[in-house]
Amino acid sequence: MRAAQIIENRKPLRIGNVPDPTPGPHDVIIKIEASGVCRSDWHAWMGDWAWLGLAPELPIIPGHEMGGIVEVVGKEVKNFRPGDRVTTPFHEGCSHCLNCLSGHSNRCDNLQIFGFGYDGAYAEYVKVPNGDFNLVKLPDEVDFVTAAAIGCRYMTGYHGVSRANVKPGNWLVVHGAGGVGLSSIQVGNAVGAQVIAVDVDDAKLEMARKEGAVATINGRNENVIEAVKEITKGGAHASIEALGIQETILNSVLSLRKGGRHVQIGLTTHNESGIAGIPIDAVTAQELEIVGSLGNPKTEYDGLLSLIAQGKLNPRSLVSREIALDDVNEVLNDMTNYKTYGFNVITSFK
Repeated sequence: MRAAQIIENRKPLRIGNVPDPTPGPHDVIIKIEASGVCRSDWHAWMGDWAWLGLAPELPIIPGHEMGGIVEVVGKEVKNFRPGDRVTTPFHEGCSHCLNCLSGHSNRCDNLQIFGFGYDGAYAEYVKVPNGDFNLVKLPDEVDFVTAAAIGCRYMTGYHGVSRANVKPGNWLVVHGAGGVGLSSIQVGNAVGAQVIAVDVDDAKLEMARKEGAVATINGRNENVIEAVKEITKGGAHASIEALGIQETILNSVLSLRKGGRHVQIGLTTHNESGIAGIPIDAVTAQELEIVGSLGNPKTEYDGLLSLIAQGKLNPRSLVSREIALDDVNEVLNDMTNYKTYGFNVITSFK
């Protein structure tokens, strides 16, 4: 099959033929119809996240946002058969730890991620471990490009808004209008929150308005904390940080009203290496809450897919470009320079 592999950090991916994956008894092979190019793939390519235990052993095929068709099933797989239209969370659960058994597969004690622990979906075929547990059937109304769009960034934004616990009419600030941020904005708007988008790129802020932001703040031109407090008349009820940058983490926490909730989605780069300062006295004095949010447990997929099938959520509107496998190096380089907008999705592998 054709695939793109990281051979060396920060060097062009090698694109060419590699052996097809073969299933174990509980695995499923998927023919990939669409695969998103995510900033997490960029982090793998850059060699970030070693402090999280996410330094891939090279060479590896990246890619963890996917939609496709079941090609082959292992002999012990019971719930899927060739021809099924499927997707899967980027985080694969073991199915038997306490977190998996309690419905929190995104917190699996043995969690593995495509493109980090094993080969991912920048390829014609991918192997999904524990297929009966990890695969999700797609409704007829959800196409493969949409499935790829929800594979990481969108479902992460969806779960993040859930973790923000916003009520209709509440103020929700989203720091970073990239893939996760735009997803959070669309979902926040759908649940009735008044969403403020913060970024340093006016083109991304314009996209944020189209996805439902009622106000935007350019962090290069305005004091973010003052601007949020002015717009909200005292501070946001909740704030999502989707970048993993020290400055925006501080802005997020300090723009909250008393009793507000900061949701940390963004993982840091090598600049922070996993450690960021928090204004802990403000957290104490204002009874602020700080919560983490990782991916989206499989138990929340039915609700997400139902809302998409009913047209209440539209992840496909965030897909700015469909590309060929041969274009992935260009997209990764554009990510380095923050020149990507919305989602780039591989739909041609030849």
